[in-house]
Amino acid sequence: MATKNHTVVTEFILLGIPHTEGQDTVLFAVFLIFYLCTLLGNLLILLAVMSDSHLHTPMYFFLCNLSVLDIGFSSVSTPKMLANLLVRNQVISLGGCMSQVFFYHFLGCTESLLYTVMAYDRFAAICYPLRYTIIMNRRLCALLAAGTWFTSSIHAIIFTTLTFQLPYCGSNEVDYFFCDIFPVVKLACGDTLIIETVSFINIGLVPMICFLLILASYIRIVIAILKMRSAEGRRKAASTCVSHVSVVTLFFGPCALVYTQPSLSEVLVTPVQLFANVVTPMLNPTIYTLRNKDVKGALKKLAGGQIVSERGH
Repeated sequence: MATKNHTVVTEFILLGIPHTEGQDTVLFAVFLIFYLCTLLGNLLILLAVMSDSHLHTPMYFFLCNLSVLDIGFSSVSTPKMLANLLVRNQVISLGGCMSQVFFYHFLGCTESLLYTVMAYDRFAAICYPLRYTIIMNRRLCALLAAGTWFTSSIHAIIFTTLTFQLPYCGSNEVDYFFCDIFPVVKLACGDTLIIETVSFINIGLVPMICFLLILASYIRIVIAILKMRSAEGRRKAASTCVSHVSVVTLFFGPCALVYTQPSLSEVLVTPVQLFANVVTPMLNPTIYTLRNKDVKGALKKLAGGQIVSERGH
């Protein structure tokens, strides 16, 4: 029997966003603006929180973690996608593809867990206001933040290892704009049952558990708000939660569409993923800034301090 020669894959070709022929320049400009706004918005929030001692609280500590995550999450796929659109540089090394898979699931899982921690923080602040500073002490905040990052790293290591221990010896064309588990695993020339099963169960399970915990927190929060006698107190409590609910919806909505509906057509999956990867990280700082007087005040102080400094020179 004749044996068929296979070349082991050492690099992949990202085919990019489907059905966008001739629109590369426009898409490049749009995505570049989104990416720069993401970097600028999240860096401004980090600077504002670090420069204002009044914002050195658990809520803003977790918001800083979210800003770091948004910068990292948008940087997983956007720079390579921009290079693809600008100079048609579609080739990505095996190591680069592994990095995209790892960091995409590492940062995505961390963000999912962080939203859950932020919901618990709001629950403690509104339901137990007198004990809030004792419950959400610095040690617990540090442990919760470190726990989200560590747990997610294990999650991503397992996924990346299972994905790239498979043999890749046939086609190397990834029919997507970045390396994710499902489009990459399609190219494997070995049994993919284990990685596909683990992916569907784990990727579905983690966001679902997080979402249910967030939902439980907000049910308790709503009950506590309704019991408040002061209308001003109800308004303040509700306003602190609106921003968090908005970003949670923006995050879990695309996750639910992409990973719980594998039969979705390619036409719908790609825009949903683009929204999650490019648009949502840009919207998060905007939502928190527009809805939060403290952050807006810190940003004004930051801008005022820079102007005074420049005049002083």
